[in-house]
Amino acid sequence: MESLIIGWREWVALPELGIPAIKTKIDTGAKTSTLHANEIQHFQQNNEPWVKFNLHPSRRYPQLIVQSQAPILDERLITDSGGHRELRYVIQTPISIGNLCWPIEITLTNRNSMLFRMLLGRSALQQGSLMIQPQASYLCGKKSIKKYYSVAD
Repeated sequence: MESLIIGWREWVALPELGIPAIKTKIDTGAKTSTLHANEIQHFQQNNEPWVKFNLHPSRRYPQLIVQSQAPILDERLITDSGGHRELRYVIQTPISIGNLCWPIEITLTNRNSMLFRMLLGRSALQQGSLMIQPQASYLCGKKSIKKYYSVAD
């Protein structure tokens, strides 16, 4: 896989979750990637554990809700930057940044009070062969939520 230089924040896509664009903070301090989700519900599909949840890809447009579901890969006890521990579902889904696409693990949690709806952690960064330019932003291009979703001001 070729290397890609990214900034400390980038627009990414999670195509299998129905997310064509979400602003993401590149977080080398976090091991695992995290996605803002609520109304998280466990269910069985074909005798396998699945999770369904609502995604809110934009803080600016809180009315924008994307419903998604995915097989549960794992459940992990995660310690956040404030030292709080939480048991979270872990899913695996492809991520697309620039011209690269690869599968990553993502934990689901409520990030409503956080500036970024998604954090991209070290594990995903290593798999994606990414290099970070910490002083730069949106090296893979800026996107408009309105271009990808039907939202009204």
